[in-house]
Amino acid sequence: MPDKKQHRAVIEIDKQLLSDISDLVLSKSDTLLRNILADIYPADIALIVNNLDDSEGLDLVQLLDDETAAEVLLELAEHKRDYILEQLSSGEISHIVSEMDSDDATDIIGDLDRDKAVDVLDKMEAEDSTEVKELLNYDENSAGGIMQKEFVTVKAADSVSRAVEIVREKAPDNEHLYHVWVTDEMGRLAGIVSLKKIIVALDTPAMVMADIMSEEVISVDVDTDQEEVAAVMRKYDLVSVPVIDENERVVGKISFDDIAEIMEEEFSEDVARFVGSDAEELASKSPMQVAWLRLPWVLITLGIQFFAGVVINYYDETLAKVLLLTSFMPIISAISGNTGLQASAMTVRALATGGITLNRWVEPVRRSLMISLIIGSICGVIIGAIGAFWYGKLIFGLVVGISMCISINISALVGTTTPLLSKKMGFDPAITVGPFETAFQDVVGITVFLTLATFSLKWLL
Repeated sequence: MPDKKQHRAVIEIDKQLLSDISDLVLSKSDTLLRNILADIYPADIALIVNNLDDSEGLDLVQLLDDETAAEVLLELAEHKRDYILEQLSSGEISHIVSEMDSDDATDIIGDLDRDKAVDVLDKMEAEDSTEVKELLNYDENSAGGIMQKEFVTVKAADSVSRAVEIVREKAPDNEHLYHVWVTDEMGRLAGIVSLKKIIVALDTPAMVMADIMSEEVISVDVDTDQEEVAAVMRKYDLVSVPVIDENERVVGKISFDDIAEIMEEEFSEDVARFVGSDAEELASKSPMQVAWLRLPWVLITLGIQFFAGVVINYYDETLAKVLLLTSFMPIISAISGNTGLQASAMTVRALATGGITLNRWVEPVRRSLMISLIIGSICGVIIGAIGAFWYGKLIFGLVVGISMCISINISALVGTTTPLLSKKMGFDPAITVGPFETAFQDVVGITVFLTLATFSLKWLL
């Protein structure tokens, strides 16, 4: 069989290839299909399955060996994976998840209905089943919920030669093995040793781990939120981090690939919520379901926008006397609103990555206001000059320019502080910012503009 590493990654599936595979599935050409799939990466097989009809994708997955099926299942789109898991028997699923790391197996089994999950666990080997049951007890968004049970520890009193034996024994079950964690006699985390150090120390096989380990080991508690775990690993450039329980004993490991997936999921959720939606609709949902997910935020925005209508109605006499004001209202609302959304996006992102903390809120607010002051001043001068030229009076340009500058600065202040206040009150900043910021700024921008115009009316006329 050709070396899989020689094949190029597939980004898009060729329509002809997809059609040929579909025909082979329908014609039950299992032997030919197995030969074709043997030369394709699991991730690319998943891409093929995602583009096939549900029943055809299921048939294709059932042709795979358990190890390949495990890799493919993890790469599938959520709705496609859910369908396949519904159709596979408990025995088939138990064989497939047994080939996965414990954290991935837990994710798969956790998505099954309760009766089927129990049946799958009963059919798994006792050791694998016990690990998954333990992981299922943790919050899915905590370090305990995302960790895997495949890790290597040695005792501080173990010799180098003994450590090598342990690594050799555990290595087949560890996909990412870069460090070995050292524990004391009570099983508590005491240090960390890289494989490089162990290899270098092979010349002195009697040397103990305590002599070559580093006591400066970073760990996370089982209850640590997954976003905090990501921030810790990013801050300290860790490829893996041990997870400890309340007694400081190592109970699991989190690798960089797990964190990369979490960061992608969190980013997708933040983007979806930022626009007043829900991350789940990024999967397969009907138009009616998506509409109901979005509707509450649309209605909230609609309610706030009514205030803009009230403001315009209140200043209708001013608008009637200086009709050109109506041409600049949408410009001020749009530019200031955009500035506020930019400030909101940066704040939400900084909160998620640990760049901003609630204890240090003054600095980001001050910095945001400095940026908005520069942007507001430049935009104010530009639109003010246009307004003065268009209307033929300098006072009109001053009203428009000052309104723009004030609106942009207020918008930036709201855009920066709203996520911070939301976080402080325990809400998800990404949910509260998008619709609120856009609608609120329309009201503020129009109010500031028309109020200044009304006060300056005698000069405008």
